[in-house]
Amino acid sequence: MTTLVVVKKAGQVAIAADTLVTFGDTSLGHRFEANSKIFKVDTPAGMSYVGMAGTVAHFPVLRKAMLALPKDQLRLGTRDEVFDTFVKLHPLLKETFFLQTKEEENDPYESSQFTVVIANASGIFGLYSYREVFEFKEFWGIGSGRSFALGAMHACWEQAKTAREVAVAGLNAGCEFDKNTAGPVEVFTLKLKAPK
Repeated sequence: MTTLVVVKKAGQVAIAADTLVTFGDTSLGHRFEANSKIFKVDTPAGMSYVGMAGTVAHFPVLRKAMLALPKDQLRLGTRDEVFDTFVKLHPLLKETFFLQTKEEENDPYESSQFTVVIANASGIFGLYSYREVFEFKEFWGIGSGRSFALGAMHACWEQAKTAREVAVAGLNAGCEFDKNTAGPVEVFTLKLKAPK
């Protein structure tokens, strides 16, 4: 499990994650494995950071699948672009990476099995297993420590000057209270594109 957050504040976007990996009752801290739950992808609109919660197997699969798409098809700058990109990724995930798409008997759609957050100069987005895409106005969190992170980010929102400050507060709360979250934490920031 994990804690991942995305934040948009004061002309800045931030994405942050812990670095702990767990296998049942066993934990594999950053000391023993160079774990990162966030990766960068270069899109036609610039750099995006992608973070995910879930099984460790998802991390290399999603990263490799996104890199396999032609760059002009890898668009993550709007809610619709995120949706369209993940629709294009779905057959690749099934055919090349052997994704099992069934979650429950009466699923309305094939699942991508992912819970993802995205941060880039256009904003902050969340994507869930049936390709539901959300564009967040201020902040959001995913993973087992998300409730702690959301509470901390909400509590510090007014006083914090930057997106980074809010993200760090969220991750610190996740590390403090969620048994499946631990530091060190990774935080990446980008300047938000000016609205048109």
